[in-house]
Amino acid sequence: MMNTRKIIGSATALLAAALILTGCSDQFLEDKKDYSKVTDPYSNYATAEAAIDGIYALALSNSVGSFGWKSSSAGSSDIYSQSTEEYSGLSVLVDGTILTTTHNDLPGIFYNERKTSNNLYGWILSCNDAIESIPASSGLTQEQKDKLMGQAYFFRAWVYYRLVKELGGVPIVTKVQNPISAEVEALTIPRSTTKECVDFICEDLQTASTLLPASWGGNDYGRVTSGAALALQGRTRLLYASPVFNRGDNKDRWELAYQANKSAIATLTAGGFGLASSDAPGLNATGWGRMFSDFYSKEAVFVTLYNNVNKGTNTSPNLWNGWENAIRPTNANGGGGKNTTDLMIDMFPMADGKKPGQSSYTYNKNRFMMNRDPRFYRTFAFPGVYWKFSGDPTTSNTASSIAYPYKGNDYALWNYTWYDTAEKRAAMDQSGYSGDGLAENYKGVYIRKRTDDLDINNATPLYVYKLDKGNGFEQSASPYMEIRYAEVLLNLAESACGAGYYNEALEALRDIRKRVGYTGDCGLDNALASDRGALFAAILYERQIELAYEGKRFDDMRRWMLWDGGVGQASLQPTWALTGFNGNTCSYLGIKPFNGSRRGLLELCVTVKNGVVGNASAADPYKDTRPVAWNLATQTLSDRSDLVTFYTDGLVRKDRKGDDLTKTVSYQPQYYIVGLKSNAQSNNPTLEQTIGWLDIIKGGTGTFDPLAE
Repeated sequence: MMNTRKIIGSATALLAAALILTGCSDQFLEDKKDYSKVTDPYSNYATAEAAIDGIYALALSNSVGSFGWKSSSAGSSDIYSQSTEEYSGLSVLVDGTILTTTHNDLPGIFYNERKTSNNLYGWILSCNDAIESIPASSGLTQEQKDKLMGQAYFFRAWVYYRLVKELGGVPIVTKVQNPISAEVEALTIPRSTTKECVDFICEDLQTASTLLPASWGGNDYGRVTSGAALALQGRTRLLYASPVFNRGDNKDRWELAYQANKSAIATLTAGGFGLASSDAPGLNATGWGRMFSDFYSKEAVFVTLYNNVNKGTNTSPNLWNGWENAIRPTNANGGGGKNTTDLMIDMFPMADGKKPGQSSYTYNKNRFMMNRDPRFYRTFAFPGVYWKFSGDPTTSNTASSIAYPYKGNDYALWNYTWYDTAEKRAAMDQSGYSGDGLAENYKGVYIRKRTDDLDINNATPLYVYKLDKGNGFEQSASPYMEIRYAEVLLNLAESACGAGYYNEALEALRDIRKRVGYTGDCGLDNALASDRGALFAAILYERQIELAYEGKRFDDMRRWMLWDGGVGQASLQPTWALTGFNGNTCSYLGIKPFNGSRRGLLELCVTVKNGVVGNASAADPYKDTRPVAWNLATQTLSDRSDLVTFYTDGLVRKDRKGDDLTKTVSYQPQYYIVGLKSNAQSNNPTLEQTIGWLDIIKGGTGTFDPLAE
C-alpha cells in the first residue's frame, strides 16, 4: 500500500507539534512527539524540524478552504468564487445593495496582534523566530540549517504574499517582537509601500531558492522546493505587473515577472516537475484528470498532503481532504455535490479550441455536452456519465431517505428531472424530481473537477469508502495543489505577453492544450502573436478553463479589474485612473465587464413529447429505456450514437434561477484593494487607512496609497 504523509501540528507563536508520517495501512512510520515544553527548539534537528512542520500546519492551503485569514480560496463556493462565473449566489462583494467602505462588513485577514499564532502576523513571528534562531544553533549542521531556513523564508514570503494580494502595502516585520516589553511603542511599525513589500517577498523567495533542494525524497515529499520558491516569486511579480497595481502598464514590471517565471520553469523542469501526462493525454482528458488524485504528481509544485487513516490519538478529520465527499452526489453516499453555473457551461471551448459561437462546431445549448474541449468532461458531470468509485453503498444499513442504486464500480449519474405540471417545468424558480434516489437532492450539472475517479485511478483510490450517512468519501488522501506546473506555465505566458515575447506566450498556451489532446495550432491562431490585447485575453481564458474550481479565478479577475475594467478608479483617487490598457482593461481585452451579469443554474429535463409526469410519486419515465452510461476513459461521445439520440430526443435544457432575479453582479471600485478593519487601526494607531475606506483614527477617508512607489 502506498504510504502517504501530511504535515500537521498544533502551534504556538514560537513552536509547533511534530511531523506525523502515516500510511494507508494505518501503520505510523513515526509517532507524534510533544515538543511544547522545549525552550530551545532549534538546538537539535528533531525539534527544529518539528517547529518548521508546525509552520506548514498553520500556513498550508486547505483543499476546501474558503477565503479568510486561515486559508486562501480553494475552489469552494465562498465569497470570492461567488463573485465570479464559477458559482451563483450574490456574495457581499457583488451584491449591489450591500455597500461598505468600512471593511468591517467584509472578511479580513489583517490582524496585528503579534503575541498569538491565531493570525497571519503570528505565523510571521514563527518564521522570524526560525530565521533568527537557526543560524546560531550549535546542534545543527550547515546542510540542516539551509533546509530549515529555506522553508522558513518560503513561508514568511507566502504569508506576506497573501497580505499584499489583498491590501497592497503592509507593515514588514523581520524580527521576533516582544509586545509587553518597554520597546512596544518602537515596535509599532507603519505600512510599507506595495513595491517595498513585493521586493521583500521576492528577496525572501530568492534566498529560499538557494537554500532548498530541487526535490525531496522519501518521507519528505511535499515539502517546498527551490522551484516552488521561484514559482511563488513569479506569481508575486505577476501580481505587481497586473493592472490592479500597474495602472500605467509599466513594461519593466512585466519583464521582472517574465524573468522570474522563466527561472521558475527552468528550475522546476530540472527538478523533475512538468505537465502531468503530457505524453499520454488519453480520451476526454483522462491523463489531465488523473493528476488530481495522483499522490506523487509531477505537476504538484506547492502542495498540501492529506492521509486517509482512521481517527485516532494522532489524527483528526482535518487531515482528510473533504473535496471528494463534497462533490459526490447523495445517491453515491456523498455530501450532495456542487452546482456549476450556466455561464461556465456556455463559455468552455468547443472541441477545436474555439469559444462557442466562434467555432466550426455549432453550439446547441440543449446539447451542451457535444463537441467540447476534453477538459469539459473532467470538469463537469451530467446525465448519462459513469462516475465510478471503490465502494458499495447498497449494503448500507444506516437509516436514510436516499436510495443507493449502484455498487461503486457501476455508478452512473442519471440526474435528469421531471415535473408535476408544465407550469412548474417552465418556471425558473421551481425544481423537479430526479430518479435513482436523488429525488430533489439532484444538482443540475455537477462539478466533477479534482475527483478521484475509479476509471482513471483504479489501482490506488486515495479514499477509504465508508457507509456513514453522507460521509462516504470524507476519508480521502487526495492532495491539493496550491501551485501546479500548469499555472506556472500560464504565469510565464502572461508575463511574456506583457513583456513583448508574444510567440513564447502563444507556444506556452499550446503546450497547455497539447497535454489534453489538442494538435496543430490547438485552436490558437498565429495572429494572436501580433495582437497583445487579444493574446492577453486568450491567456486569461485559458486560465479560466485550466484552473477552474481551483480557487484562482477571483484573483485573476481582481488582477485585471474585470468587473468594470477599472473605469471607477479615478473616482477614488485621480491618479488611480488607468493610463495603460487603453484606460479600460475589459475593452482592451475585448470582453464584456462582469458587472451587470446574472448567473443561473441549468438542468436537463424530460421533453414534452415524452410526457409531463402528473404527480410527484410517478416513476422515472426513462429508467427502463435509457442507454448504457458513457465511460469517459474509453469512449468518445461520437462512439455513442445511442446516448446522443437520448440527449437529442429525450432531454431538454432548463435554465434555473441562480442569482436573485431582481439583482445583477455589482462589484464596487474600492474592493479591488481592500482597506483595514477597524481593529487593525485600533491595535496600531500609526497604520494609515487605504484610500477609499473610512479611517476610524483620523476620521474621513484613508490616505494610504497602495499604488504609490
